[in-house]
Order: sequence, then structure tokens, then C-alpha cells
Amino acid sequence: MEPFIPYVSEEEIKREKVKAQSLRKSQWWKRKCAEGVCYFCRKKVSPKELTMEHVVPIIRGGKSSKGNLVPACKECNSKKKYLLPIEWEEYLERLKKDSWS
Repeated sequence: MEPFIPYVSEEEIKREKVKAQSLRKSQWWKRKCAEGVCYFCRKKVSPKELTMEHVVPIIRGGKSSKGNLVPACKECNSKKKYLLPIEWEEYLERLKKDSWS
């Protein structure tokens, strides 16, 4: 069964990206990155190397809000792409199983 992907207009995507850019300049975001920890893999990373990631991607209906934005290392950000949290967890579990084989 294919996952449900809501229709998100180009206008909505642009609006959320502008909000994210604004939050990226905020003290709130700078404090989040100062910890230097990737939200997904928990690795210590230089704060300058952390990227802003939407836990629920904009294209999947997520918003650019403090509750949906997290710092992520470039590797996790690239691998996660448009996955929802449950899909990402399933992906990580598959990786663990494969590494045990």
C-alpha cells in the first residue's frame, strides 16, 4: 500500500521555505545548533555543519515551525529526504538488521 501524500501547492511550499529561512536566522535556531548534535543519529557535529530539517517534510504537509524543525547532519538530511518519522524509523531498523547479518 502506497503512503498517503497530501497535495501541497507550490505557493504553500514557498511560504514554508520563507518561514524556515527566517527561523534559521533566529537566536532559537542558533541555540539549537550550538549543541552540535544531529537530531536523528545523535552524532556530535560541528554546529556549522548542521542543516535545518523538517521532521515532517513540507511536501508531506509539514510546517516550518519550531516543533517541526530540527538540526541534522548532512548525511541524515540527505538520506531522510521526504520520509515521515515512522518511515525514517523503519529505514533505520532495516539498516541495523542489515549490519547484524
